[in-house]
Amino acid sequence: MRKHNIDLAETSATTEKTDIKDMVERYAAHLRAKERAEETVKKYIRDIGDLSKFLGGKKITKEAALEWKSKLRETRAAVSVNSMLAAVNGFFEWCELDIKIKPYKIQRQTFLLEKKELCREEYERLLAAATAQKNERLFYVMETLCATGIRVGELSCITVEAAKAGQAEIVGKGKTRTAFIANDLREALLGYAKRQGIKSGHIFVTKSGKPLNRSNIWAEMKKLCKAARINPSKVFPHNLRALFSRVFYSANKDLAKLADMLGHSSVETTRLYIMESGAQHRKAVENLGLARMRYT
Repeated sequence: MRKHNIDLAETSATTEKTDIKDMVERYAAHLRAKERAEETVKKYIRDIGDLSKFLGGKKITKEAALEWKSKLRETRAAVSVNSMLAAVNGFFEWCELDIKIKPYKIQRQTFLLEKKELCREEYERLLAAATAQKNERLFYVMETLCATGIRVGELSCITVEAAKAGQAEIVGKGKTRTAFIANDLREALLGYAKRQGIKSGHIFVTKSGKPLNRSNIWAEMKKLCKAARINPSKVFPHNLRALFSRVFYSANKDLAKLADMLGHSSVETTRLYIMESGAQHRKAVENLGLARMRYT
């Protein structure tokens, strides 16, 4: 019997499949006990479920896991596959299996792909489209995400009380940080709450009064793309957080402060948020003027 009360018939790298559903449920409980974010837990469970489906009742072996890795690469980007490998490697370690799948090596990219970068002008077009479609709630959801830099899963921390105070306490991933609400946004949120008859608690709620779900926000944002003349691949809540990061860093040049505001444990994570576009990199190279001479 193993440490986690899971009976695994195991040799060095070969394990008989037992009740994987029960194992995954216990692993999920373990992750929650470690105070991992709920969306992270769900993501890990989906990834482990994908491997389980691929195995189809076969033994959990390194060879089988490598086959799964190769199969994933046929339809997914390397970075996406690596994310799934991290999830299953954590599961293998928790189960005390002598299996670890190496991630794909990815050369660090120094600039954003333009097809994925949401610029300030496009953000403003999204707001204009929300106004034209009379979707006031979505307008202020997007403005709040972009003006505070919070994650979409932290939107429930934006309450009437927080708006009045001009700051919200964000609790998540085992730590607490403060998100400041600029005066213009503060007044706008209080005005919106008043028009909606919300006197206290969550500002962004469904018709039933429950906090707005991230999937609803994502779907509503996608509906703005055509009217805003923006590629749908750029439009999702996290890109508003990225835009906040680039604008903040451009104005302040303080990476450590930005990391604190975003709730990052490492500034290396924050660096990914402030990458400039390929067009800006190209302009910088053009401005060097090192190829202006001509052979005569």
